Amino acid sequence: MRNWKKTAAVILLVFAAVSGVLFFKNGFSVRKETGDTSGFSDAQTMLIITTEANRYKTVYTDQIWQVEVGDGQSFQTYLLEQIRTFLKEIKIMNLLADERGIQLTGQEKEQLRQLSSEFYQSLTEADRACTGAGEEDVYVMYEAYHRANRLVDEVTKNVDLEISDSEARVMKVQELCLESEESAREAFEQLSEEGTDFASAARAIREEGYTEQPVGRGERSAAYEDAVFSLEDGQLSQPFADGDGWYLVKCVDSYDEDATLERKERLALQRKNQAFQRIYSAFAQEHPVEIQGSIWETVDLTEMGQSATTDFFERYQEYMNQK
Repeated sequence: MRNWKKTAAVILLVFAAVSGVLFFKNGFSVRKETGDTSGFSDAQTMLIITTEANRYKTVYTDQIWQVEVGDGQSFQTYLLEQIRTFLKEIKIMNLLADERGIQLTGQEKEQLRQLSSEFYQSLTEADRACTGAGEEDVYVMYEAYHRANRLVDEVTKNVDLEISDSEARVMKVQELCLESEESAREAFEQLSEEGTDFASAARAIREEGYTEQPVGRGERSAAYEDAVFSLEDGQLSQPFADGDGWYLVKCVDSYDEDATLERKERLALQRKNQAFQRIYSAFAQEHPVEIQGSIWETVDLTEMGQSATTDFFERYQEYMNQK
């Protein structure tokens, strides 16, 4: 439960749209228009609000909406504010795409038309009633999202994303943290005896000080890296100080190939995002966008009726990655 806020940040990296007000009767919605907001209609906005709200409700039930996430703010308020912020970013990204002359090809548009049709046909009557959206609304949102993705690729196409094995390297280690040099040296004598099982012996010495974990380059202090990253499989470090503790570390795997590959991909993505953010931030300062509309004060996620759609962005990823 305490990871809801982190989960929201991750999920909200993958969507786009804007504004509408709903009134409900017998589990279905009657939609009241409040007009266009920064280029997105109420129905288009509700596509995104609905799919994201249902995603959380599926995992955490309706109880999530009144849970406080900090400063007395309910999760419902937090989620809607995050959506609103992201919509603004998508709008700015599309403006930047306009400035750079980024247009979709006929093939891309056809693919998005097919995707929009398939998604719309998957909606139940309750989904359609809740969003008030037609197939064209679905297409508008997929097109805006796809252009944002195209913009990122275009802006960062010349960025060097090569990450070396050394930079991405991940080890698997077992470590014991103790409070003093004396206790660390005593533990070293015991743990370095031939045939000693490090994990069992370390827990017996100090249960709360023992951990087994992956460690990547740049994730720990220089003192830790100097002592640990020269170890080979099965080797035990000498006692060393790091911060307020003294450590003994045993190398389980000096090069975790799968974890290193995964980290390499993650570091490359971070580098790409950093390069894009530099360009995006400068443009956003000069082209401010405000997402208006009464929906942000009036929409109630506790009254979503029987709507159940959750896969607006998953369908995009699956469909467009296959093409």
